[in-house]
Amino acid sequence: MAWGIGSTKTSNPQFRALHWRLLLSYLGVMVAILGTATVTVYEFFAQSLYQQFDIQLMTLAQAAAHSLGAIKYKYDHHHDEEEEDDEGDEKDDDEEREIPKNPRQILPRLDGDGDLDIPWQNLRQPQQGVEWFNESEKLLAKEGTRFPNANLVPTSQLAGKTRREEELRSLTLPVFSGEFDEEKDQRELAGYVRISQSTVNLDLELNRLCWGLGMGGTIALALTGMGGMWLTRQALEPIENSFEQLKQFTADASHELRSPLTAIKTSISVMQSHPERIHPADVKKVAAIASATNQMTHLVEDLLLLARMEGAIANIHEFSPIPLADILEDVIECALPQAESKQITLTSHIISGTVVMGNAPQLARLFTNLLANAIQYTPDGGKVTLSSQRIANAAIVNVEDTGIGIAPEDLPYVFDRFWRADKARNRRQGGLGMGLAIAQTIAQSHQGQITVTSQLGIGTCFRVRLPLL
Repeated sequence: MAWGIGSTKTSNPQFRALHWRLLLSYLGVMVAILGTATVTVYEFFAQSLYQQFDIQLMTLAQAAAHSLGAIKYKYDHHHDEEEEDDEGDEKDDDEEREIPKNPRQILPRLDGDGDLDIPWQNLRQPQQGVEWFNESEKLLAKEGTRFPNANLVPTSQLAGKTRREEELRSLTLPVFSGEFDEEKDQRELAGYVRISQSTVNLDLELNRLCWGLGMGGTIALALTGMGGMWLTRQALEPIENSFEQLKQFTADASHELRSPLTAIKTSISVMQSHPERIHPADVKKVAAIASATNQMTHLVEDLLLLARMEGAIANIHEFSPIPLADILEDVIECALPQAESKQITLTSHIISGTVVMGNAPQLARLFTNLLANAIQYTPDGGKVTLSSQRIANAAIVNVEDTGIGIAPEDLPYVFDRFWRADKARNRRQGGLGMGLAIAQTIAQSHQGQITVTSQLGIGTCFRVRLPLL
């Protein structure tokens, strides 16, 4: 058996289907694992990068917070001087106040909080903006290139509050004075510092990471698929070899049994042709031997047919166009004596002009088995109907009866070899349990399908679907 990576070269379509089911299951599991791992890695790195980003914003905000006192002093002092020079002017206070554009020109003062007053301008990077607000959320000064359009959102959290606005990320940090208010049991709020920075570079890094993970995942999935094909091949090869050996054994055994059975059958026929030579006490024994021989001959022939057909790939070049109506009419005609012997009404509704590609003797065997099965398990006086129709690109043949029916729990097993439901089938009625298995094998070899529906005490319907020419 020649297998290759990604190959499904096998003579048995059941093993091909099993191979692909195992492979797809394996790939599904690997896709789930790789997808989960990719999302986890991406989220981990994204969180790490944003944490580093926020740490940079916090460092700059804490450094810039030391300048808030000097900026407020300069802002208020400048406002007082303007009020003295413009006494009597009724302009709005907010319009008169000038916001310093360059806070670095303001001399920093110690804010008395006990830590180092680090110059914030040494920490500022391009694509950043620093804004100072007083405790009333009034903008006092700003420095930088990127500022958000949204108004300040005040916060009392010592860790600050982060917001995202399009490609800009902002951190608002409350600034408290060094004096402690004993009545309120808290430090007095001095104002706010808002640091903003562009996230374009961060987003580009995340996009590159996403592309890298995607390409890596695709390559890993491709390699996994190749490995999965090889693994499923290795796993199924011993099973298929055993199946092929068993099938070959069945074919060989059936073939070898034909000769002795033929000899026994011939001998019994000779003996029965000269009844005067048989002792009267042995007549029933000879008849029993003849019946058992015929039964075994049929069984061997059925096993040999199944061994030859099961798993064979239908070759369209070996088939020929077959008028389906002709085959069905012949099958009905052959089944009439059996139906009449049980007083069963056998009717047909066959449409003409339906042509399929296939093997005529095999298709005749298929419908003969179904019709014989329906007649066998329909009580005397019942009804069996054979009908055909065309649906889309397929021919549908239904074999319905008013028989004893099949229990729902038994329906999955009706096409198994030697299967019999206790209430429906037994050897005393002449069934070997091979007819439906042969019917299914023939349908599959013709790229068709056979299904069954049944209700106990009401009847059974077998439906055969064959592709049209």
